[in-house]
Amino acid sequence: MGAFETIQQRHSVRQYRDQPIPESMRRELLAEVARINAASGLSVQLLFDEPSCFEAAIARYGSFSGVVNYIALVGSKGPDLDEACGYWGEQLVLRAQELGLNTCWVGLNHGKTAAVVGPGQKLVCVIALGFGANQGKAHKVKPLEKLTDVPLLAGSQEAAAPEWFVQGLQAAQLAPTAINQQKFLFSLVDGEPVARVKGMGPYAKVDLGIVKWHFEAVTGRRVG
Repeated sequence: MGAFETIQQRHSVRQYRDQPIPESMRRELLAEVARINAASGLSVQLLFDEPSCFEAAIARYGSFSGVVNYIALVGSKGPDLDEACGYWGEQLVLRAQELGLNTCWVGLNHGKTAAVVGPGQKLVCVIALGFGANQGKAHKVKPLEKLTDVPLLAGSQEAAAPEWFVQGLQAAQLAPTAINQQKFLFSLVDGEPVARVKGMGPYAKVDLGIVKWHFEAVTGRRVG
């Protein structure tokens, strides 16, 4: 399955079945976490069979149930931490989807985690993980034209965006963002893709990392 097909199939899921994740899948995910931590310098952690984080009242307020596994996104405090957690965390989300698991990004609607957060580090957010009671559903998205300042169609004096750029934008359009806010904007600078936060919103920098990964996974082009 290609990256775009995985992106299309993946939706946020808040309710999970009482079904343990098999050891083979755990090994696959732990290996991916080790690779990501080595590449990124983050301290991403996988917590299996640990229900207390989502037994808190705030998790029930967020309509979560049956969550006993989650990914904790932890890293050294700094201006780039949120974006890095979004970027590398989404790699894990899509890998989990490929394995047949479901996920949901969670910012505030969870209790105390069992993650180890060292001096100078911060827990940015967590990702619920497991076998969903359902496969979720597609979220509302903004039109592509609202997500870029690049003309998507040729005008009288402007050329249309390249096909690869449109494909990357379509992948970014499907990315999960906090409260579906999609506070990002893609541009082309000297022919290369660049993305930035547009406006203000909760976890907007985390979202920026997520959408960058979607764009890169489909186009193979690094986003500045």
